[in-house]
Amino acid sequence: MNSETMGLAPQELLAIYRTMCTIRLFEETASELFHLGQLPGSVHLYTGQEACAAGVGAALRESDYLVSTHRGHGHLIGKGADVKGMMAEIFGRQTGLCKGKGGSLHIADFRVGIIGAMGIVGGGLPVATGAGLASKMQHDGRVVVCFFGDGASNQGTFHESLNLASLWSLPVIYVCENNQYAITTHISETMASPCVVDRAAAYCIPNFVVDGNRPLEVYRVAREAVARAREGGGPTLMECHTYRWRGHFEGEGIVFGGRTYRSEHEIEEWKAKDPIVAFRQLLLVSELVAEEQLSMLEREVRLDIEEAVQFAKDSPWPKPEEALDSVYVV
Repeated sequence: MNSETMGLAPQELLAIYRTMCTIRLFEETASELFHLGQLPGSVHLYTGQEACAAGVGAALRESDYLVSTHRGHGHLIGKGADVKGMMAEIFGRQTGLCKGKGGSLHIADFRVGIIGAMGIVGGGLPVATGAGLASKMQHDGRVVVCFFGDGASNQGTFHESLNLASLWSLPVIYVCENNQYAITTHISETMASPCVVDRAAAYCIPNFVVDGNRPLEVYRVAREAVARAREGGGPTLMECHTYRWRGHFEGEGIVFGGRTYRSEHEIEEWKAKDPIVAFRQLLLVSELVAEEQLSMLEREVRLDIEEAVQFAKDSPWPKPEEALDSVYVV
C-alpha cells in the first residue's frame, strides 16, 4: 500500500483529479462569462479550494445528502451534479438543474442527494441537521455532509446545529472550509480561537483539522467520519484550511471602488500551493498513472465544459407562465 496515495486504485485517483480539474475549469469559465456580461447575476467562485470538495465527495455514496453554500459550485461537482445542468442554471435557462430559477446561489439536484446551496451564511447548518434527523428516523443509512465557511461558525445556527447533532447522535459531517476570510474580514479579527474545531469540545464531537489543499488528506478524514456516522457514531466536525483565489464575489473590485483587503503577496503565496498542481505531481511520482492519462483527462474536461457552455447558450429561457412552477416555500 502506497501511504501517499491511500492505497487507492489508479481509477479512483484519476476520478479525484478529474473532479478537481472540472471544478477549476468550471469556475474559470464562469469568471470569464461573468466579465463578458453573459451571466444574469453574480457568482461566488471556488477557485483554489478544489481539494476540499473532491476529497469529501470521493468518500460519499450517490444516495448521501449534501448541503452547500453561496460558494457551492465545487461542492456540487464533487457530489456528481451534471455540469451541463449547472451551467444552464447559472445562465438562467429552462434546462438548468432548477429550471433557471435558482441561479448560482441556490442550485439543488435531488437526483444525487444535493439538497441545495444556501445563500444565507450559516443557513445550511440547520437544514443539514434536519436531514440527518430524517435519515436517522428512517434508518436509511444515509449520511449528510454540510459545507460552511469560517464566517458561518460565528452564527448561532452553527452552535445550535452541532449541539442537537451531538445530543441526538445524528449522521452529519460538518465541513468548515476555513479560507481565512468572511467576505472581507480576516479570521483573526472575528475569532478568539485560532481554530474552528476548538468549539467542538463544547458539544463532545470528534473533530479534525486537515490541509484543505491535499485532497487525499481530506478524503482520509472524510472517509472515517462517514463510516462512523453510517454506523451510528454521530457527527464529526472537520476544518479544512484553504484559500479562495478570487474575491468574495466576481466584480467586487468595482463594488468596493478598487479598495482591497488582501495583499497580492498573500494571494500569490497561496497560489504557489495550487492543490491541482501538487496532486498532479503526486500522481506522477506515484507511478500509478502516466502523463498521457492526465493530459487526456484534462482534454476531456475542457471538452465537457465547452459542451456545457454551448448547451446553456442553446437552451431556452423559462416561460413567463412557468414562473410559479416548481417553486416551494418551506
